[in-house]
Amino acid sequence: MAALFNSFFIAGFECSTHKLHNGRRLDLLAATGHDRFAAQDFARLRQHGIATARSGVRWHCLETSPYHYDFSSLLPYVRAAREAGIQIIWDLCHYGYPDDLDIFSAQFVERFTHFAKAAADVIAQETSGTLFFCPVNEMSFWAWAGGDAGYLNPFVQHRSFELKQQLVRATISAIDAIREVAPDARFAAIDPVIHITPLPDRPGDLPWAEGHRLAQFQAWDMLCGRLEPGLGGAPEYLDIIGLNFYANNQWFHDGPTILPDQPEFLPFSSIAREVYQYYGRPMFIAETGTEGDARPDWLRMMMGEVRVLLAEGIPMEGLCLYPILCYPGWDDERHCPAGLWDYASEEGQREVYPPLAETLREEQELLTLLNDKVRRVVIDT
Repeated sequence: MAALFNSFFIAGFECSTHKLHNGRRLDLLAATGHDRFAAQDFARLRQHGIATARSGVRWHCLETSPYHYDFSSLLPYVRAAREAGIQIIWDLCHYGYPDDLDIFSAQFVERFTHFAKAAADVIAQETSGTLFFCPVNEMSFWAWAGGDAGYLNPFVQHRSFELKQQLVRATISAIDAIREVAPDARFAAIDPVIHITPLPDRPGDLPWAEGHRLAQFQAWDMLCGRLEPGLGGAPEYLDIIGLNFYANNQWFHDGPTILPDQPEFLPFSSIAREVYQYYGRPMFIAETGTEGDARPDWLRMMMGEVRVLLAEGIPMEGLCLYPILCYPGWDDERHCPAGLWDYASEEGQREVYPPLAETLREEQELLTLLNDKVRRVVIDT
């Protein structure tokens, strides 16, 4: 079977565009300098054997007025990726939307659908091969953060399920519209995967812990029509599943984070296996990584989990190093040392983090050996 993406290892360019409580809008493509130095960044990817990337289309600055767009800032980016031979998985809404929109309104769905189709049409005209889109990034996380915790826009509480329904509604509508201009496009439904368990001294919390854990499946269930069928979900809307996994994706119910060296920590392969058994769809690790000197060990650990899954015949199609560039923190603008490359100089140069670069090279070699072994087995049989 042919690989889904042009390279197993994927570079994730942080592209959040949400607003903060103080009214300031984030634009991480600009904050990391990637919007200015895309050509150099893409060339660096190719030098490290990466031919696929996740990036974003910034709706808030491309829609100049309702249903009217200026794609002049997007076109050079699309062309830079094409010229470098970088395949992009396009986020069309990464937490951000135009200031005048009420996210709970019918107009939000209509405007997003119109924008998604227009953006996809521009990208399709400039790109050959299969197009990949993530219409709305992390619907479950956004629903919790924006509709329950009041942390992300729209900064409300007790409306998380309603917000999740609205984001799924917008995703379904956008997929239908994009297929009109790019019939062969593929769609990634990307969300965090989590594990929650009771504190050791509170086993009676298991029903609540399990209820919160199972909520991670709601958006995917809505997309494929298993939950809230009135939204219009059907199996064809759940195409590719993207799993986001970080060191803080497991925690005790009403308690602290479960650390990787604790017995309650569930291996990523166990979490991904459950997702595959439930949906049977192709999957990839859409975001993973950590900060500081732990970066190489985290990648080794995650690739060990990938090899477990591949040995079982579970189609794990890629791993996205996210973010690929160090970035300023959302809330405090601190330097987050999470990337393969650091901040850009005025000329667009970036220092690489050698330990992670070496680990990436080692894991690429191990993956090549594994693929060669699989091919030999197939030929021999």
